[in-house]
Amino acid sequence: MSTGLHPALERADALFELGRYGEVKTLLGQRLAEDPEDVRAWVRLARCHLRVDGEADRALEATDRALALDPEDTPALIQRARALQSLGRIVDTEDVLREVIRLDPGYWYGYALLGHWLYRIRVLRLAEAGGQATREAMLSFLREADELAQEAVRLAPEEVFPYEVRWTIADLTGDRALADQLDEAILRLDPQHPQALARRTRRAAAAPGVKAAQAATLYADALAAAPDSEQMRQGLDDASYRLLRGVRWIALLCVGLAGAMLDLFATDGDTQRALPVPVGQRLWTLVPFAALWAVGALLRYRRLRKGVQYNLRSLIRRRRWPRIVLGQAAWAMLCALLLTQVPWSERTVPQLLFWAGLAPTAATVWFDRRRRS
Repeated sequence: MSTGLHPALERADALFELGRYGEVKTLLGQRLAEDPEDVRAWVRLARCHLRVDGEADRALEATDRALALDPEDTPALIQRARALQSLGRIVDTEDVLREVIRLDPGYWYGYALLGHWLYRIRVLRLAEAGGQATREAMLSFLREADELAQEAVRLAPEEVFPYEVRWTIADLTGDRALADQLDEAILRLDPQHPQALARRTRRAAAAPGVKAAQAATLYADALAAAPDSEQMRQGLDDASYRLLRGVRWIALLCVGLAGAMLDLFATDGDTQRALPVPVGQRLWTLVPFAALWAVGALLRYRRLRKGVQYNLRSLIRRRRWPRIVLGQAAWAMLCALLLTQVPWSERTVPQLLFWAGLAPTAATVWFDRRRRS
């Protein structure tokens, strides 16, 4: 079905969607050589220049040509505003976007884009006048911008961008409840919206009582919906690291049990156990060790989603601290095994082994309790 566009412009649109901007510019150049008064071609050329770094000035020139042919062309005005913003002239965009709204009061994008930039424009103009952006002034600017964004939502409730603008404003004002509502509205329209999905997942993962395994599952589910989200990939790495950190506590508990078996530290009024400990009791200590690792690590690992399991293994290969954590757990377990399986006849060396297995790992647990992967 025909769109009413020249075939060259239709092809240019298809190439633009594929990101082949060089070919788009060549094609539009040929079209404009054929018909220099094709406003639609000038607008598309401006849009293409804006996608290429360092070509915003050429985009502005293209919009000048389009507006010289039709001063009331709203797509040309939109591209002009974008070119001015890219050139660092965001203050100059207000008049352009006000003109878009005047020419087409029912066009939602003009309201949304002006709302997106207006509070920054107000702050810059205030600074140019020598004023200071107080909290009251900033809240006033944000309210004005939000009114425009609300109008865009009213005109186009099915479009995502106005909700994104309102979310940014709510975030700046500190209205977390409104920001959360807007995230839900965005996700209703676009269930794979990377930023909104990442924010909702972070909130759920950071909720009180959510354990590392649950947080990892939440991030894995979110990544299945939006696999290119770097924020959620980092969140999954952090949750996986929290899981790995838990194995050190198992190793430290084993060291503690080994110290208790050898009765390493005397207390007033108590007689310490005679050494060496019988071989049967030394071997029996392997039972609680195995139970702790089976329940606390192996069973827990097997219950994780496959995606989380793969990420755990990947994290160990990719990052240094996860390998350090596993190395500490292995060192502590080695000390625990030496304490329990060697028939010590005196306590000096076992005490050194006990502190060698316990102290460095325990100190690192405290040191990296806030560390991310």
